[in-house]
Amino acid sequence: MKARKLERVNEASLIIFNFRTYELKRFRALKGDMVRLGEKGEGLAAKFLRKKGYKIIEQNYKTRIGEIDIIAMDGGTLVFVEVKTRESLHYGLPFESVTGYKKRKIANVAMLYLKRLKVMPPCRFDVVSIYHESGRPEFELIQDAFEI
Repeated sequence: MKARKLERVNEASLIIFNFRTYELKRFRALKGDMVRLGEKGEGLAAKFLRKKGYKIIEQNYKTRIGEIDIIAMDGGTLVFVEVKTRESLHYGLPFESVTGYKKRKIANVAMLYLKRLKVMPPCRFDVVSIYHESGRPEFELIQDAFEI
């Protein structure tokens, strides 16, 4: 009798384990889709900014504390650009996901970047918001989106 209870517990545990494994795989697949969408958005944003006259200096500038999607020059101004891409407006417009926490993180990474330079140019923070409606991207450039 005890063996049967043990078998049932093991079966239940196996079902829970399989469900969690499935959910983990599903989460990883969704996360992979988001990463690909983000990379695609960053590439589109770089092309969009070039057309607007920006000179791209770096893409995906990474440090131990975070990353900046695009660093560019707009005239004599050094611009740190955050790119947000969405395929649905279910969670709001893309630029709305640039939270206070994200702004501080971008600002801290920007400070590390500026420490490498010998001359301190004027700087600003822009956001490129990309929404894919029916497969065609729509861009919104928000210059001077926030200050530090």
